[in-house]
Amino acid sequence: MSRNAKINTLLLVLVAALAVIPLVFGLGDHKEEPFAGADAEAETAITEIDPDYEPWFSPLYEPPSGEIESALFALQAALGAGVLAYYFGVRRGRRQGEARALERLRAEADAGAGTVSERRRV
Repeated sequence: MSRNAKINTLLLVLVAALAVIPLVFGLGDHKEEPFAGADAEAETAITEIDPDYEPWFSPLYEPPSGEIESALFALQAALGAGVLAYYFGVRRGRRQGEARALERLRAEADAGAGTVSERRRV
């Protein structure tokens, strides 16, 4: 097994452990919503510290249910992943195109140098 394969396997095991450990040890069992987002946790902490707190801003759009909010978040994540994948694909394509162009130029230069040297002999 190559070094890169060992590193990739280790990273994959670590990611799987990060996903499974909270479920195995029941780290969210004492909460009503064990996997609520950081926004809900922050709101709870703020209201405990200062019950009279007034938010500075209100949301532009409040989804009618948690499912729609989750779907919009998933859509946002998918769009972000698509943009990143497109960017990295374009970068890789440009690099490959540049490498092919350099190979072609070297091949043409080598072929051209051979004909010039033959002309000098004559």
